[in-house]
Amino acid sequence: MQDILGQAIADYQAGQRRTRLWILPSYGPREQMPVRVYFRSPSEMSELEHIALGACTGHILDAGAGAGSHALYLQQQGRKVTALDISPLNCAAMKERGVTDVRKGDLLKWKGRRFDTVLLLMNGIGITGSIQGLKDFLATAPNLLKPGGQLLFDSSDIAYLYEKNPVAGRRYYGEVDYQYSYRGQVSGLFSWLYIDSKRLRKIARATGWHCDELYREDSGQYLMRLTR
Repeated sequence: MQDILGQAIADYQAGQRRTRLWILPSYGPREQMPVRVYFRSPSEMSELEHIALGACTGHILDAGAGAGSHALYLQQQGRKVTALDISPLNCAAMKERGVTDVRKGDLLKWKGRRFDTVLLLMNGIGITGSIQGLKDFLATAPNLLKPGGQLLFDSSDIAYLYEKNPVAGRRYYGEVDYQYSYRGQVSGLFSWLYIDSKRLRKIARATGWHCDELYREDSGQYLMRLTR
């Protein structure tokens, strides 16, 4: 089973909801990931999410769309939205749920049309995997956007995870390795990035972006808009 998250989403969509999805992080013990999160209704979404969805303009690319909950909400609001996900199982689930424009693909390799808004919620910017990956993405991301376009994403400072176990070595503490575990199968290792806002602003400025923090939760999770 290669597409473990996609299989969990497909099973949930099909009514199979007893099996647990786990994430195995490099910073500590395994954690359960409720698959229900990917299917939540607008009333179950956070204030941060609603602010992000309200800030979307024009033709929106919902990148890493998962089961399509954000794309569905935008679509129901009469917005023009394209849902992008690398998982064929996720794409199938979105189509079954009623998302009308679904594309299978990798945001980091996107060569198609440009958008007014690229939306990366649920820490979607983490797909860049590392500080260098983020720099590389921001250097090429203007190719995703129409003139005046915007990137919208959330992230957080996870330094608190290491208060008892300081990070050793030169690696940035927000660069995390994960695996998924589901139905007795374990995925390959993949990297994910959590970026503190101060470091993000510095990297963004160096690559020609302007940052506007639209919202910050008490937990430290924040919503950022990047424009050229």
